[in-house]
Amino acid sequence: MSGLPDQAQPEMVNETAESENNLYESAAVEPPQTSVSGKRFSVGIDLGTTHCVLSYADLENIDDEEFSPQVLAIPQLTSPGSVEEKHQLPSFLYLAHEAELAEDSTSLPWAAKPDYLVGEIARNLGSKTPIRLVSSAKSWLCHTGVDCKESILPAEAPEEIDRVSPFEATTAYLQHLCDAWQNLNPNAPLEQQDVVITVPASFDPAARELTVEAARAVGLDQAILLEEPQAALYSWIEKSHGDWRKHAEVGDIILVIDIGGGTTDLSLIAVTQQEGNLELTRVAVGDHILLGGDNMDLALAYTVKAKLEKDGKRLEPWQIQALTHSCRDAKEKIFNNAEIDNIPLVVASRGSSLIGGTLRTELTREEVNRVLVEGFMPKVAVSDKPISRPRTGLRTAGLPYAQDAAITRHLAAFLSKQQGATDELKDINLPEHATFLHPTAVLFNGGVLKAGTLAERLMEVLNSWLSAEQAPEARLLTGADLDLAVARGAAYYGYVRKGKGVRIKGGTAASYYVGIESAMPAVPGMAPEIQALCIAPFGMEEGTQQELPDDEFGLVVGEPVRFRFFASNIRREDKVGTRLDYWTDEELDELDEIEVTLPEEGRRPGEVIPVHLCAAVTEVGTLELQAVSQKDNGRWKIEFDVRAGE
Repeated sequence: MSGLPDQAQPEMVNETAESENNLYESAAVEPPQTSVSGKRFSVGIDLGTTHCVLSYADLENIDDEEFSPQVLAIPQLTSPGSVEEKHQLPSFLYLAHEAELAEDSTSLPWAAKPDYLVGEIARNLGSKTPIRLVSSAKSWLCHTGVDCKESILPAEAPEEIDRVSPFEATTAYLQHLCDAWQNLNPNAPLEQQDVVITVPASFDPAARELTVEAARAVGLDQAILLEEPQAALYSWIEKSHGDWRKHAEVGDIILVIDIGGGTTDLSLIAVTQQEGNLELTRVAVGDHILLGGDNMDLALAYTVKAKLEKDGKRLEPWQIQALTHSCRDAKEKIFNNAEIDNIPLVVASRGSSLIGGTLRTELTREEVNRVLVEGFMPKVAVSDKPISRPRTGLRTAGLPYAQDAAITRHLAAFLSKQQGATDELKDINLPEHATFLHPTAVLFNGGVLKAGTLAERLMEVLNSWLSAEQAPEARLLTGADLDLAVARGAAYYGYVRKGKGVRIKGGTAASYYVGIESAMPAVPGMAPEIQALCIAPFGMEEGTQQELPDDEFGLVVGEPVRFRFFASNIRREDKVGTRLDYWTDEELDELDEIEVTLPEEGRRPGEVIPVHLCAAVTEVGTLELQAVSQKDNGRWKIEFDVRAGE
């Protein structure tokens, strides 16, 4: 495998790969021999909202020209009794009824009866019985206010159906990838390889911690985290075989737009120089936006639903879920084939007559363009902001999806908010009249942007903003496979960590703060004042820690206490120890509150211990906060993986 296909050819290449790896018996990967060091491979895992991908590369190839990550063909059930190899493992889990499948129809090469049905078979069975389908587990990991280890999925399933937690589903996908690797590579245990798992750049500390915990649950104690937009750029660099410097210049600001199945992730990476050498620095990360291909599929389903209801045909909720899956397949066929103008759709019914009970309709190209292009990529001004509506007091349980479906408005808000993100970089000079940060290059990632119509509209809108401020149009960085780039880039990052290639300077994606309550006397009708204490500044690098020995606080042990945390992706001037008495809603976002009982360790329950704080960004890529006793060596770790269940 010499490299990735061009963006214009991903479907053709993927189909060829799948035809070559159609049956499990035709394994494409020969079992490698474990090296003397025990860590021969760099393995990248894209733990995506809708698909998971595993890429790997031999670390003995230390030449940029020769380094070429491969993508693992993952054995998985596609239907009862049928195992195939595919480069993507769909991130779906199906909770089958005990009498639904034959005893020997779910065997995998490594297990006669796997604990969970995941991958292609889960998606296929779930399209017919969606109330048993678990999806978007990754998005639930960062959903504040829910316990991610509580069995809550599928969210709208009837009581008689068993449920799993978002954490269990995530672990199940990782376990399948580990088993697939081990089955194909028996002499190279995955726990002995350099493993990099990708997460959205906007993942909060708790979601990152949960991802690491899921990796440890399947034996990947050595796994580290990498932001997906950085992985996408690493893949583009790797694909260029050292030629990337001809396409990136000092002063460039690369905008990475990642639109996947469940999320939209935005990042800005600046190109600077140090002693004549090009450097890459991640300078900004957007908010976690639950908006992506799933929203588009649902929008098309409701478009078809309205068409059917106009003819007097009413759909039940379960039928809408099944129709959503059909619309996804139809959308992809229309976008990938210019000769197709409409796709027939059949909506199943619970009637006694299978044929007589079905509803027939179609999805047209005009509907796809109108709903998706104009609905999700409208032509807006860069001064426009996402629409925000007051939420109703009561709503069904579910994910906190973005209220505004217009991705272009979210992009406008991000670039405007980050106007000062490059102020401290001497090689980046933004014009004085600029009202937003001007990207000079764009890198796309995510399956949604495989649709040329959507990608073209996005570039058209962005360049209209730049032209209005007399700035050069941004150029598109091409050549990456939008489905596989993140996993391949993660594998390349393992190579970079060996001191090879080029490294993107990142660190924490936001500045983090802990709330400090003032010890003021009680005042009727007034809550105690809160200060925000900076514990980790923007860009704090992995493997570093900061102590605040001069700031003493009282820590309550042995009884439940609450901690409030805040984050900011625009306050770059704050240092460790900076205290904020006042801030605007735009400056700081409050994260989910953590309730925890810290162990007494020989002290009385409720005792207040004088402590100072120590914050660290671990090598793994998670944020860690410890309270250190001022009297002895006692330390209390304040866990970020706790979710409030209320």
